[in-house]
Amino acid sequence: MPIRRLTIDPIHIPFRQTFSHAAASRAQTEAVLVCAEGEEGLAGCGEGCPRSYVTGETLAGAQQWFHRHEQAWRNLSSVDDLRVWVARHEAEIDQHPAMWCAVETACLDLFGREAGRPIEEVVGTSRLQGSSRYSAVLGTDSLAAFENQFKRYRGLDFTDYKVKVTGNLAEDILKCEQLTAAGIPDLCVRLDANNLWKDESEACTYLRALRVPLMGVEEPLRVGDYEGCRKLSGELGVPIILDESFLRVGQFVAIQDEPATWVINVRVSKMGGVLRSLAVAERAKALGIPIIVGAQVGETSILTRAALTVANAYRDILVAQEGAFGTYLLERDICHPTLMFGKEGRLATDSFRSAPGMGLTVAT
Repeated sequence: MPIRRLTIDPIHIPFRQTFSHAAASRAQTEAVLVCAEGEEGLAGCGEGCPRSYVTGETLAGAQQWFHRHEQAWRNLSSVDDLRVWVARHEAEIDQHPAMWCAVETACLDLFGREAGRPIEEVVGTSRLQGSSRYSAVLGTDSLAAFENQFKRYRGLDFTDYKVKVTGNLAEDILKCEQLTAAGIPDLCVRLDANNLWKDESEACTYLRALRVPLMGVEEPLRVGDYEGCRKLSGELGVPIILDESFLRVGQFVAIQDEPATWVINVRVSKMGGVLRSLAVAERAKALGIPIIVGAQVGETSILTRAALTVANAYRDILVAQEGAFGTYLLERDICHPTLMFGKEGRLATDSFRSAPGMGLTVAT
C-alpha cells in the first residue's frame, strides 16, 4: 500500500573525538534521517550521509531534492516500485545518492515491517548468517591520538587495520612502525590516502618509505585517475582500493579489463542505497573484483544495518568491512540496539537478523 507520510530531518550528533583525514576533519555527524509511515501506522527509517568531497552533495541540496520528489515517493509500495524508480531516475540519483539512500532504506524498512520479513528477504538475498568482522580505522588527528586509538583496538584484539596517511612522512613512518612492532598475528594493513598525491611516482616513493606490508592502498591519486592508479599498483604490487573514484555501476568500464588491480569500497550511502550497492557487488563478482563494504564517518546503526545486507550477500568477494562504530565514536546513537563491534571487531547479528525490516527501534 502507498506511503502515508514521508519526513526528513538532519541528524546532528557530536563525536567523542574529532575524526580527520586528508580531505576533511569532522566533529559531528552530517546526515539526514527519513521516516516513511505506512497507512497502518507502521514506520521505517532510513539514513544518508551527503558529502560534498565524495558525491558533491550538501545537506541543503539533499533536502531540496527530497521535497521535489516527496509526493511521487509516497506512491511507492513495494521493492519492485523502488527498482523501477531507480532505473528511471538513474541520472538524478547519481547526483543525489545519499539522499536517495535515506529514502530507499526507509522504504525497505517499512516494507519489511509491513510484510513481517527482514530486509534481506525484501530485496531477495539470504538472511544474515553468523557474525561480521570489522576493520579498525585509525585517523590522522595527531600521533598521540593515533597511539590512543591503536591501544584501544589492540585491547579488542583487532588484526585488520585501515590507516589514514597524512602527507607527514615522519609521522606516518612512526605509525606504521607501531603497527609492525606490535606483534599482531595475521596483521593486515591497508592505507587510505584520500587523494593525497598528484602523480604515481610521488605516491610510490612515499608509500615505499613506510615499509609496511600492505593488502591495498585506497584513493592514492586524484579522483578518477585510473591510469595513474594502474601504474602505481604495478609498481607496488598491491591493488588500488577505489572509493571516491567509484560511485556507480557505469564506472566499471574504466576498470573491468584488469580486475586484479582493483578493490571497490562499496559504501551504501555513497552508492545510492542498498539496491544500487547490490548491483555493484554483483557486477564486481562477475568480473572477479573484490569488495570492501565501507562506511561514512558518523553513520548511525541504520546504515550499519543496511550495509550488513550487502556484506552478507557477497561474503565470497568481501575482503574487509568497515563501520559499526556506534557509541565508540558517537556521543549517542538513535537506534536500539546500537550496532557496534566488540572483541576482534566482531558484531553478532542474532538479536536482530530475523526481525521485520531492519529490526531497529529508532528514536526520531
